[in-house]
Amino acid sequence: MDGFPLSITEALCLGSSLALSGICYYLYRKSRTTVDKLDDAPHLIIDGNLKNILKVTPGACLQYAVIEGAVRPVGEPLTSHFQKEIVGVLQKFMLREHRLLWNSLSRTWMDSERVLHERVNAVPFVLVGSDETAVKVLCPLQASGVYMEMTHEKFHQVNYGLGDIVGQFLSGEKLKGQLEIEEMLKVGASLTGVGELIMDRDGSLNLRPPSNGSQYFLSITDFETLRGDQESNAVWWKVLATGFALAGVVVLLWVGRRYYRHLKIRSEREKERREFERLQAEALRARLAGTAPEALQDSADVQIENACVICLSQPRNCILLDCGHVCCCHNCYQALPQRRCPICRQNIRRVVPLYHV
Repeated sequence: MDGFPLSITEALCLGSSLALSGICYYLYRKSRTTVDKLDDAPHLIIDGNLKNILKVTPGACLQYAVIEGAVRPVGEPLTSHFQKEIVGVLQKFMLREHRLLWNSLSRTWMDSERVLHERVNAVPFVLVGSDETAVKVLCPLQASGVYMEMTHEKFHQVNYGLGDIVGQFLSGEKLKGQLEIEEMLKVGASLTGVGELIMDRDGSLNLRPPSNGSQYFLSITDFETLRGDQESNAVWWKVLATGFALAGVVVLLWVGRRYYRHLKIRSEREKERREFERLQAEALRARLAGTAPEALQDSADVQIENACVICLSQPRNCILLDCGHVCCCHNCYQALPQRRCPICRQNIRRVVPLYHV
């Protein structure tokens, strides 16, 4: 594509679409792999037979397994700060500040928030089956999925005085209030765990993050809902990857169309140049056959006087049609950025040689 100008906008659009398509495809493959692993993972019931299964498993370890059980604390549970009757094993408290910021471009107030305080408390807990068989859950905060329920949410609105209102409009910043949220994994909740299931030397069962890099899940929903959420994520990443790839193809087609037109115009100009040189050579032979040497010298002086208005060094040797102006040489005509007459700015449909008689 020598000599073909690729605009910065086209290059940015093409590069961005390819990069975003690659990122989305990577995330799609990652989500798809997670769904496939969930489909292949064995579903085990927490009962006395679970230890027997692990005893015959190499290393007493299942790298990826699905279990479901009721949450029970090991020791004293956590108590909600706002509802004393609610107890759990995981507790998360968050305090968010909401503000309105003035956007001078859109001339509107934009919502903004930031976390002022966040605290997470946890106590050891197990998943209990129907016959009181327990599986201890390790590193629960590293797990993905929805495994906590909201137990408290309250927004504390700020009351403004006259001085506050004036200060807000001068600073372009308005405090709305603070939102406090408490989430807990309640005792007795049914929890689905997906991870590496192992049996220690003392015979205790543990569920922990997989050592092979697979995704660790804890969810208060059932397995089918958990799998459906992961399937939806994979579909959305696939749609985004396809959309960005199609955008890149559109940009490539647009660039290819421009390049084709560029080659076509260059070919037409080359053909026009050869035709002009042929006509010019025929005219020169005709002049040499019927003109005396003194007349040729006079013609050369006339050519110097009628210099090209663009380069001022070559004689005017072409006629621009349809306007009929004789103002430039053929080389300068071909170098024009647009096919318009330099004198009257009309479109040039064709050009013919100028014959000096």
